[in-house]
Amino acid sequence: MGFKFEKLEVWRRSVEYADKLFQVVDTLPAKYQSSLGDQLRRAALSIPTNIAEGSGRDSDKSRVYFYRIAKGSVYETISLLVMIGKRGALDRDAYRTHYQEANEIAAILTKLANPSPKT
Repeated sequence: MGFKFEKLEVWRRSVEYADKLFQVVDTLPAKYQSSLGDQLRRAALSIPTNIAEGSGRDSDKSRVYFYRIAKGSVYETISLLVMIGKRGALDRDAYRTHYQEANEIAAILTKLANPSPKT
């Protein structure tokens, strides 16, 4: 049968996004690994983890809370990618690719966190 979150496209996409960000971290110079690298790993991992946790909650309020945390982590990854780019460790094309995926994931999370009123 599987868990609810495994059926969510946003969870699957966020796992792939996190994996790509881990690859970015793997290419960072050693001097940035423990600062920017560790923070980017945590933020990236937080996205699918909070989606999974939220999907298992019984109340809408609790579910929405975790989806909003996941969305905040998406934003955090973009801020960190900007800093990594400023250090010369991420080119513009890679940044744009990650930015686009983050934007799409955030849009899906916005919809999940703001469900239509039940009629």
